[in-house]
Amino acid sequence: MFSIVLFILSGFVVNQSSSRSDINLSWVRFLPQSLQPYALLSRIDRPIGSWLLFLPGMWGILLPHDIPIMTRIKLIILFAIGSVVMRSAGCVVNDIWDRDIDRQVARTQQRPIANGTISVKQALIFLFFLLMIGFVILLQLNPLSWVLGASSLILVALYPGAKRITWWPQLVLGFTFGFGAPLGYAAATGYLSWTQAALYSATIFWQIGFDTIYGYQDIEDDQRVGVKSTARWAGEAGKQFVAVNYGLCIACLLITSILNHNSSIAMLALLFPVIHFVWQIIKFDLHDPKICLTLFKSNRDAGLLIALALLIGNLI
Repeated sequence: MFSIVLFILSGFVVNQSSSRSDINLSWVRFLPQSLQPYALLSRIDRPIGSWLLFLPGMWGILLPHDIPIMTRIKLIILFAIGSVVMRSAGCVVNDIWDRDIDRQVARTQQRPIANGTISVKQALIFLFFLLMIGFVILLQLNPLSWVLGASSLILVALYPGAKRITWWPQLVLGFTFGFGAPLGYAAATGYLSWTQAALYSATIFWQIGFDTIYGYQDIEDDQRVGVKSTARWAGEAGKQFVAVNYGLCIACLLITSILNHNSSIAMLALLFPVIHFVWQIIKFDLHDPKICLTLFKSNRDAGLLIALALLIGNLI
């Protein structure tokens, strides 16, 4: 429950980090000094990653009809806690993989492993602790969810290496961060379906879009150190590339609603995320890191608008 409180409340903390570093001391400075590096390593100071991991899971939980409301609430709480824990675990894996690269990038060179505050051994022990918490949460779900949850660890482990071998690491991220959609659906229903597959596809396109926007913050450093990304691949055509992915996300959500036999009102509710995506594309400036970060973070709101449309599909 403490994790949920941090997850919700930290979303309203003003970022007090420098413009060149992604370290945000904000409320972390009030923790015992020995715990501060681990809070920074887990990115609990920046909850947007936990939101973006949590939202597809909530979509999967809200999608199926005829699920008791208390079951949905219980699953949403478990997925909220699990998202904080597993996002933190993913950050540890990422920072172990990227510690040499992070030292060369202005935004990331003060991360705890990169600057030597936490050793790789200490990080691995912390990772084990996080995975044990995730394992306990997973045991609260049904057997199909156990299989899916365990298999997701393969994606978590593979993502940090993807940026070294492909221009499309954001696609791997989409499969990884979007995995909550089939997991949430399976946890609620005990089975998988084509409806869930369409929802999973929507999450993948959504995440390719917003992480491409995020990638434009580091495009010069990435080019210098040899890190690949869809931002580098798209170049000056970034707006068009993100727009296509957001459009495919909405198309998959429409297919999801049709397969789920949602009402026309529920489908019309998808206009809210459409408007939000259009706003993002209009505001998107490839050469302005601050606006890129702002738009990336705004996808929490986009995800909540999609969740609202799915909720309407269950109510009307």
